[in-house]
Amino acid sequence: MFEPKIKIERALYERLTLIAEQAGYSTVEELVQHVLEKTAAELETAQSEAEVRKRMKGLGYIE
Repeated sequence: MFEPKIKIERALYERLTLIAEQAGYSTVEELVQHVLEKTAAELETAQSEAEVRKRMKGLGYIE
């Protein structure tokens, strides 16, 4: 399985370590993956909604 690596500042990693422990995540990686998946889904939904609104406006359904 492909496992890319990213670099983050040590201070941020330390903060994430504490947050992961408090939130019940097994690892910082698990926390980061969950946050990124959630954020990606929100951005995809926002883009989709914007596209739908644009199309509906173009068709005259909304102003």
